[in-house]
Amino acid sequence: MVRFENVGLRYGTGPEVLRDISFELAPGSFHFLTGPTGAGKSSLLKLLYLAERPSRGLITLLGHPLSKTPRKALPAIRREIGVVFQDFRLMNHLTVFDNVALPLRLAGQDEAHVQESVTELLSWVGLKAKLDERPLRLSGGQKQLVAIARAVVTRPKLIIADEPTGNIDREMSLRIMRLFIELNKLGTTCLVATHDMVLVDRLQKPVMELYEGKLADSGWWMEGAASNAVIPAQPLMPDDLSPDF
Repeated sequence: MVRFENVGLRYGTGPEVLRDISFELAPGSFHFLTGPTGAGKSSLLKLLYLAERPSRGLITLLGHPLSKTPRKALPAIRREIGVVFQDFRLMNHLTVFDNVALPLRLAGQDEAHVQESVTELLSWVGLKAKLDERPLRLSGGQKQLVAIARAVVTRPKLIIADEPTGNIDREMSLRIMRLFIELNKLGTTCLVATHDMVLVDRLQKPVMELYEGKLADSGWWMEGAASNAVIPAQPLMPDDLSPDF
């Protein structure tokens, strides 16, 4: 699904912000990405959703070695990746429905398919009653649910979430993590970047920890395996997230 081999990244002529990054994510797996502010998490995520290209090293994404992939092929790969941004990046002049529908419309889907898919998805995330609202009238948690719905409406193979619970209360955080759990159970590979160590400790799932641009030498993500080993998919069940954690 995803493979990094000795990847480095620098911006311009500055020092490397990521150094010697090597890991694999297996299809259908669920991982957390943690680390202090400035460790390089955002840069690593940008490499994953193709907003940046590495300065060195090899990245294989969804079976495509990026160093050998022509630029004209990148949009098709990007469509297999759903991204949930920390700042939501919703279009305030569009309704909730139209924000979620945008990726399907850009892909040229017919309107009947758009109407059915978006309505069903907004019902799934609990926002069917808000489909005609504008984002400015939503709470932070509701905006995050819209962002998640928009990220998954094209049924991507890989979901990347940047601090999806960073600006919302615990109850909404729980609700959002249950959505990621359900997506993972359906076979979607999920990588969630977070500072919420309570959530990480509660779930006890593979963790990649960045520190000063490098992956930690040990961690749950490497437990019982070599540093480049594939972490097998581990289904996450909703019962694992009881409200009393």
